[in-house]
Amino acid sequence: MLVVSCCAVALVVAAMAALNTALPELARDTGATQSQLTWIVDGYTLTLAALLLPAGALGDRYGRRELLMLGLLVFGAATAVPLMNDAPEWIIGSRVAAGVGAAFVMPATLSLLTAGFPPSQRGRAVGIWSGVAGSGAIAGMLVSGALLEKWSWIAIFVSLAVVSALILLVSFTIPSSKDASHTPLDLPGTGLIVAAVGLFVFGTIEAPHRGWLDPVVLGLLVGGLVAAATFAWVELRREHPLLDVRLFGNRAFGSGSMSLLLQFLATLGLFFLAIQYLQLVLEYSPLQSALALAPIAVPVVAMSAVMPLVIPHVGLRPLLVAGTALLGAGILLLVRLDVDSSYVEVSFPLIVAALGIGLCTAPATAAIVQNTPDAKQGVASAVNDAAREIGSAIGVALAGSILATGYSRNVQPAVDALPEQAKEPVSGSLAAALHVAEIAGPQGEQLAIFARDAFLKGMDEASIVLAGVLFVSAVVLGVWAPGRQHPSVRVDPAEKTADVG
Repeated sequence: MLVVSCCAVALVVAAMAALNTALPELARDTGATQSQLTWIVDGYTLTLAALLLPAGALGDRYGRRELLMLGLLVFGAATAVPLMNDAPEWIIGSRVAAGVGAAFVMPATLSLLTAGFPPSQRGRAVGIWSGVAGSGAIAGMLVSGALLEKWSWIAIFVSLAVVSALILLVSFTIPSSKDASHTPLDLPGTGLIVAAVGLFVFGTIEAPHRGWLDPVVLGLLVGGLVAAATFAWVELRREHPLLDVRLFGNRAFGSGSMSLLLQFLATLGLFFLAIQYLQLVLEYSPLQSALALAPIAVPVVAMSAVMPLVIPHVGLRPLLVAGTALLGAGILLLVRLDVDSSYVEVSFPLIVAALGIGLCTAPATAAIVQNTPDAKQGVASAVNDAAREIGSAIGVALAGSILATGYSRNVQPAVDALPEQAKEPVSGSLAAALHVAEIAGPQGEQLAIFARDAFLKGMDEASIVLAGVLFVSAVVLGVWAPGRQHPSVRVDPAEKTADVG
């Protein structure tokens, strides 16, 4: 059960990052526009995030293993579509459909463990799952980078489809679990939460391109928040809610959810900055970039397996606070990097950040699942996964917006001296600026130096903002999260959520 759950969650998370390394080749072969490339990546994430909570509830009602297997079947079939039709529209459609399958898979992987393992082993199982989920994106980039060294981007879709089929076959060997009470599905809550998460994540995806104050972006974000508030109001009045929002009044559940959202906001923001720095400034290949990030996975997986054993002795609060602050410190150390940094200098902030992730990811997940009734573990897993997905979307959008603004502002003096046809691409991105510099010949060398320097200044600004968010969050978690003297307990669904702490 542990092997199947970890392999399945690794597959779902890896599929988010795997195509990032292949986008240039995919665009060349299929003629995809920049907007279509964005949706090839984001269509999967948006669908996955929006459907997590309803999918978790379906697993609780009809069987978690059964939903896992259905999700793997949908994911594998959708991923195989580009093998038959590689038009950009078909690839986008396949990614959206794969996101539906992934939404069925992801909450089922964790709820199978929390419902199926005995209490004495549950913490270790959750910790291992958290470590695998936290490092899955690196695995996706590493495997895709290796595949692209020898084959085309089609190989990525082939590998995802094959792996999903293998996990599906092995899934027949594990037992299932479900809510024995057969509570009815909350259709109003389902519609509202899909709208809330979908609108908000869509808004964060559009923000870097349109601007945070664009009317469309503001409308999407505000619409998502209004739908979320309406969801909470409706759920408080439902006899059988999709999600008992009173659970967020439990300090362990609430602080764990907030911590996970912030961890993945920062982690995906870090990946966004680091990958571009490695490829565009240090000129690493996609495979070299993935290998450079790979050491992050070692402390994350190792510490995640151990942290659940530490929680009873030190409490949730010190782990969340120390982990969040350490993750912030690692991101802040990115400001020390320049155009001549060695890999040792690059790896130091990454390892510091990884130690922070390892300290707080598993405890945050444990706080969520331990404070949710056993019958609702699918929903608890979906809350855990939704916090990760929403945080990831915000992190990439925030880091991307700050980086783009900082780069554009700092490269402007060089842009002013360029011919008219070169101004827009150079001010748009470092990748485009380096392409212009390359075709400009010897005269372009100075432009490349200036553009890389502008990128580094923008990266410094993004790193400072992300680190600042984490440092402030560490203070908030220090007040909010419960300590050792108030152990987490499972919540009876018939009782009001108590304030733990």
